[in-house]
Amino acid sequence: MVQSETKLRKSKGPHVGLFVTCLVDLFRPNIGFAAVKLLQDAGCRVSVPAQQVCCGQPAYNNGDDAAARRIAKQVIETFADFDYVVGPSGSCMATLRKDYPEMFEDDAKWRERAADLSARSFELMSFLTDILGARPMPASYPGRVTYHDSCSGLRKLGIKDQPRQLLSQVEGLTLAELQDSETCCGFGGTFCVKYPEISTHMVSDKVANVESAEADTVLGGDLGCLLNIAGRLKRLGKPARVFHAAEVLAGMTDLAAIGEPDRKPEKK
Repeated sequence: MVQSETKLRKSKGPHVGLFVTCLVDLFRPNIGFAAVKLLQDAGCRVSVPAQQVCCGQPAYNNGDDAAARRIAKQVIETFADFDYVVGPSGSCMATLRKDYPEMFEDDAKWRERAADLSARSFELMSFLTDILGARPMPASYPGRVTYHDSCSGLRKLGIKDQPRQLLSQVEGLTLAELQDSETCCGFGGTFCVKYPEISTHMVSDKVANVESAEADTVLGGDLGCLLNIAGRLKRLGKPARVFHAAEVLAGMTDLAAIGEPDRKPEKK
């Protein structure tokens, strides 16, 4: 996913550093490209610094504070000179906004730097609506979709209405609210590894609610949740497709959905 700034369209707007996230970089770069398009369409100048690393959340949540602080320092250094830092993940951006200042409570220098980064860091849907007041470029997605609210984005960053506001502008899209949309899907980072039986039960409930909504597509703002939901849908043989909301908003859904095999080019 990482690109030099020279390959990205120039703009006189705010200079945004895109925090790609590990999962997007490794499993779904299309989300990163969609985020770049949405930000550029909103008038931002976008860079994707090659020095960025994991946000450090796995280490922090599992008690490895020393490793988490080392990672956080690199992230703080990497994104020091941007007007804003934006990422397509409520989970990762909540780490930058909420956890980084707490990591350095006993270190005045780094606490100040962490607080500075926190104030400039936003999840993509929140940034587009709350900061830029942006209207996405015209997109279309003919289908009945439902939306899963991820835990970190919802509870730590207050992301609820923002994606719905943006999706309401997509031509042909009908939003069917998901029963228990605010209930965890069972991913929870290492939670699904430590407690697989509980996680499977939770995501199975989520899939049942998708069926009840009669939705042909599931959207969300965190790839971890979407991978989990897509995986369970496929294992149960359910037809609903899964995309990150940014892909729909950017009109970039012409590739295989999350959890589906890559499409082979048609023979001529």
